Amino acid sequence: MSDSSPQLAPAIEITGGGLSFGHRTLWKDLSLSVERGEYFAVLGPNGSGKSTFIKVILGLTQLSQGKIAVLGAAAGLGNPALGYIPQQKALGTELPLRARDFVGLGVDGHRWGFRFKNRDYRAKVDSLLEAVGAQDYANVPVGLLSGGEQQRLRIAQALANDPAIILADEALLSLDLNYQYAVSDLIHRYNRENGATVVFVTHEINPIIDHVDRVLYLAGGRFTVGTVPQVMRSEVLTDLYQTPVSVIHTKGRYVVVGGEYREDHCALETDDPLLHLPATRGEQG
Repeated sequence: MSDSSPQLAPAIEITGGGLSFGHRTLWKDLSLSVERGEYFAVLGPNGSGKSTFIKVILGLTQLSQGKIAVLGAAAGLGNPALGYIPQQKALGTELPLRARDFVGLGVDGHRWGFRFKNRDYRAKVDSLLEAVGAQDYANVPVGLLSGGEQQRLRIAQALANDPAIILADEALLSLDLNYQYAVSDLIHRYNRENGATVVFVTHEINPIIDHVDRVLYLAGGRFTVGTVPQVMRSEVLTDLYQTPVSVIHTKGRYVVVGGEYREDHCALETDDPLLHLPATRGEQG
């Protein structure tokens, strides 16, 4: 007896996708499906188009060729099914918003004019603050919080509409190692408990490596897609970069070493590669 239940469209589907700016091509002939509930990482050096990949999903940038569908419909602006977590950038100390007000913008920030904070609004904000462990500083001005605390609030804001897809654009940038892992765990918990898809653009794969199902690695107009063990191999990245690259796998973590020191590669200066993991240039962009 066959299963007659309707088949859900992939979370994200790109067919023959290409993206160019003038004479510069970020990628071309990219076809992939990101399944619902999948944790999908996007890696690559500076300028490879990682953040632009997120913008295409958000409808902020149009493909130069091919097409993209998000949850079965054409990508477009203002999709409430998407939750966006931007790069960590310090908020000024002069910003008068409290942490709870900042999170509240994710609940009703799309509305104009004065609005009453009713019981449902307060309950939603409180639940979001609790979800990211920010109750203790709920009434503190956001400009007085640390970078990691502010990033927790950005995650809470992104989760306000219970999105089906979380888009994290360098969400770990400028955070210390402890906060990198804490923020990574928050996003993974939402992925696991809600069956949400995660597209995580990152400089550094190691803080999220235990959560990732597949990787898209972009470099020099080329790309490769696969699981972490399939992609993070010397021969694969050597072919991708078109220059010798060594991948060292130790204690469950990766470091990428280029044949020469360049902006997108690093040279080890120690016998312990773990000391260089936060600065793995071959994984950064």
